[in-house]
Amino acid sequence: MPFADPVQAVQYLGFDGPMTLADFGAGTGAYSLLLARRLNLGKVYAIEIQPEVLGRLAAEAREQSLDNIEVIWGDVEKMGGSQLADGAVDGVLISNLLSQAKALYTLALEAARVLRPGGRVVIIDWQDSFGGLGPHPSEVVTALAAEQIFGGAGFRPTGEFSPGAHHWGRYFRKGA
Repeated sequence: MPFADPVQAVQYLGFDGPMTLADFGAGTGAYSLLLARRLNLGKVYAIEIQPEVLGRLAAEAREQSLDNIEVIWGDVEKMGGSQLADGAVDGVLISNLLSQAKALYTLALEAARVLRPGGRVVIIDWQDSFGGLGPHPSEVVTALAAEQIFGGAGFRPTGEFSPGAHHWGRYFRKGA
């Protein structure tokens, strides 16, 4: 798989059953829509800062009769910016967002804030710029850098997976 393929990557995420999840930086909603189908008894909060993208995602969820997605405008790089309550979710997905974020530590703290004790964060991001198709090389956030940032916010790494040839994937758990 040359790039991160949401259909295949969802198998690695470990999010199943009646869970409540937040998709930080949901974008067009590829993961949110897949997770909503997978978590038919659960709920997905698709959080995105671009309002025009959220409108399309909400329409797509309605077309697919997915009433377990809540589309939220929010800035996950600010404390409280996700618009979720403290401890509101079992898991947070962060895909292809680290290379775009300017406040990585605050992003990690916001994930910790909205997670229940023992909750999990799954991160998928670019490992290179792949000839200009990914982020600029100076914006690539390595898995090691993510481990340091999220470790400082109270997470411990619990595993890794390969979501594609040009991406890395890591699991983190909140707490010691």
